[in-house]
Amino acid sequence: MKKGWEITLIVLASLLFLILVVPLLVPVPPAKRTLPVEALADPDSQFIEVKNIRVHYKQTGSGEPIFILLHGFGASTFSWREVMQPLSKYGTVIAYDRPGFGLTERSLEWEEENPYTLESNVELLRSFMDAKGIEQAIIAGSSAGGTVATAFTIAHPERIQALIEVDAAIYQTVPRSRLLTWLLHTPQVDHIAPLLLRLFLNENTAKRFLSSAWYDTSIIEENPEIMKGYTKPFMADNWDRALWEHTLAAQPPDFIDQLDEIQVPTLVVGGEFSQLVPIELSQRLAQDIPNATLVVIPDCGHLPHEECPITFLDAVDNFMKTIKEINNE
Repeated sequence: MKKGWEITLIVLASLLFLILVVPLLVPVPPAKRTLPVEALADPDSQFIEVKNIRVHYKQTGSGEPIFILLHGFGASTFSWREVMQPLSKYGTVIAYDRPGFGLTERSLEWEEENPYTLESNVELLRSFMDAKGIEQAIIAGSSAGGTVATAFTIAHPERIQALIEVDAAIYQTVPRSRLLTWLLHTPQVDHIAPLLLRLFLNENTAKRFLSSAWYDTSIIEENPEIMKGYTKPFMADNWDRALWEHTLAAQPPDFIDQLDEIQVPTLVVGGEFSQLVPIELSQRLAQDIPNATLVVIPDCGHLPHEECPITFLDAVDNFMKTIKEINNE
């Protein structure tokens, strides 16, 4: 009997060693072949210091109104490439990379607020507008960018001229259990997470992710520059650690019961066959925001501004006419 207990204790001790110590012994060197974000910039890239973060953005057009475009998870300014120039016929169009994505600086240390939280994203948008001298703007948010746009509209309604929600990720986020939250924040998981991200985020997984966002996946097959545009940010220094920090900071939005406070003109655009944000959720959002206009784009997936830009721009054009009518009343 005594020998059986000794064996059990040895097994348990070995398991504890494997769980608690071995992950910390795994070497996690910096990702190979990464570059400073400036080395990855495009000819039209611009950078601005906002809240101690070097933010990458692109800008076209002039005058007012001013559009500010917020991309979703895993995307960047690249996702707005089809509509930025056409939208500039109305005024100024700006798209910037949210913290953790694109070519915006990957902050790994901070003294005060975590730059990857929703609250920090909202304040970064406000500070970005202040730095650019923008009093009011039309904010368009795609997917998780729609979450930021909605939170900003509720927090700073005086800075919003109109709101455009594009398959906005508002309702479908799942709260984490206490056990999972604790596990994600353990030193062991925190140590090896960047390595796991590098192993997981390869060309095949990136292609599967993009395919889930398109209804007509042949567009991705026929346009290899789409894959290149989405994967280029994974060549930036510290992309893995920053993506992990963003994952740790993610929380379900707490403003759903405040959607009825939104009073600005709102356009809700949903792709008919969006898998990531089913069309029923866009319909629900249009009902929860007072006087919102819903446009369902047929034969389109999660990214109407990329997959169906002409139809998307038609919807925005009609929306802008409505805003003009309201302003003339």
